[in-house]
Amino acid sequence: MAFGRLERTTGPQPMSDINMTPLVDVMLVLVVIFILTAPLLASSIRLDLPRADGATPGAPPQSVTVVLDKEGQAYLDDVPLAPQALAARLAQLAREQPDTEVQLRADTAVPYGRVVEVMGAANAAGLRRIGFVADPAAPGIPSAASASPAAAAAAVR
Repeated sequence: MAFGRLERTTGPQPMSDINMTPLVDVMLVLVVIFILTAPLLASSIRLDLPRADGATPGAPPQSVTVVLDKEGQAYLDDVPLAPQALAARLAQLAREQPDTEVQLRADTAVPYGRVVEVMGAANAAGLRRIGFVADPAAPGIPSAASASPAAAAAAVR
């Protein structure tokens, strides 16, 4: 038996070439990001605003919700109140924070006079900001306000 050298196979040789595909992918992503952000940077107006004590933002204005249901019952922030109690509570809110906004939500079946009474109570209490809350009209269905006068007159008959 001869003792000879065992043949050794050479293993995989290291690759000396650079794989360019990931590099190109990264560069293309960077180009796209630059193309998208360049117009935003060029159109912005850079300002150095002066400092002032009066420029601090205040608290957002407070609002209360007054709801009138079908029967004309008034609710202040979901609490039912009699007309005198509603006027007293609105006066108290006006004393605490005079710029409180009243958001009035009234059912369509409520008589107009009842809505005016609530508006008058808010006005007498000193609350001058009243907003009327309504649901948006369904798409495709014209509202009564956007209908022509002839169509509105026909709807009344």
